[in-house]
Amino acid sequence: MQDIEVMLISAKRSARILERLSDEQRNAVLESMADRIESQSKIICEANARDISAAQNLPLAMRKRLELNSAKVRFMADSIRDIAKLPCTTGQVIKSWKNKAGLEIAQVSVPLGVIGVIYESRPNVTSDVSALCFKSGNVCVLKGGKEAFYSNMAILQALHSALEQHSLPKECISMIEDTSREGILEFVKMDKYVDLLIPRGGEGLIEFVKHNATIPIIKHDKGVCHTYIHEKAQQDKAQEIVLNAKLSYPAACNACECVILDEVLVEQFLPTLLQKLRESGVRVMFENEEWLKNWGVADDGLADFNKEWGDKILNLKVVSGINEALEHIAHYGSSHSECIITQDEQVAQIFMRAVDAACVYWNASTRFSDGGEFGFGAEVGISTSKIHARGPMGIESLRSYKYCITGNGQVR
Repeated sequence: MQDIEVMLISAKRSARILERLSDEQRNAVLESMADRIESQSKIICEANARDISAAQNLPLAMRKRLELNSAKVRFMADSIRDIAKLPCTTGQVIKSWKNKAGLEIAQVSVPLGVIGVIYESRPNVTSDVSALCFKSGNVCVLKGGKEAFYSNMAILQALHSALEQHSLPKECISMIEDTSREGILEFVKMDKYVDLLIPRGGEGLIEFVKHNATIPIIKHDKGVCHTYIHEKAQQDKAQEIVLNAKLSYPAACNACECVILDEVLVEQFLPTLLQKLRESGVRVMFENEEWLKNWGVADDGLADFNKEWGDKILNLKVVSGINEALEHIAHYGSSHSECIITQDEQVAQIFMRAVDAACVYWNASTRFSDGGEFGFGAEVGISTSKIHARGPMGIESLRSYKYCITGNGQVR
């Protein structure tokens, strides 16, 4: 039986070793991790097949997130290599100045220390988070879901073999093997050893961690993302963006879950949009029975504006203008990613300023809310919090700072 406290004591000790490594040393280890992931692709895919066979009762969205193949494993390895190429973020002087007593004060970036990440389904999170934490000088303690247990352990073994190759403790990257709710409850109260906790997953997991953790948390909540089509939108552009935001990966947290449409566009644009959505197998959910009767087909239904569908299902809300659109987003949005499509710059700027979300888009798909797309190599997650880090979290978000003060005998 794994003793979580003993493991965390070792993780805390490993953080001191990892912090002292140079950026060049960390990059060499990351290159080895990428090579090991790639060379063990067959083993990782076989472990994933074992998870998939046991996951038939899971929702389609979770099964899609769980799935690995050789191309996805190669992408995981390439993400690690991309992270290795990023500039160093720790040990850097952020700013410096001299105070009135003649002290030289420097604000220097430092790792956070030990970062705990609780996540569901996606096994690529294991390698992405491990690489980002390692690059930024942080130890990570991972708690994956039971549905991805064998995939996660196979990836972890590849990462550990790279650490051993460089004579580093395997506790630089640890995995809590107890996948029960009791295991999570024990972990989230270990504030003596863990400096930051990042839960990412379903609403139930986030709420459980939020209400039980004694460790500071940055939550990565659900993605109820909207695309608002303003009356001055370029309609072919709007159609293309909506189709991409919904269909390129319906299970992603940055997929569009609700289209908001200015009412002046209903007669001239809505029929075309509905036709394109239905040709792509999307069910449209209308705001009331009257809209459903007038515009719906057999598979359509009534909207649930609070719901992250994670599937080929899309809510539709018709509004009188930007003020009503902003009101709807303020009430139902999850502070993840929101989009306006318009050729009116003034309206776009009002939207960009007024919307309270980590990522706000003008004439672009919400699907770009992603660490890789932002140039971070990968992401620890997409923070919907406002404290410390917001949006896709890369290595910049995994650091704090300290003040280093140099004097010449000054006393106060």
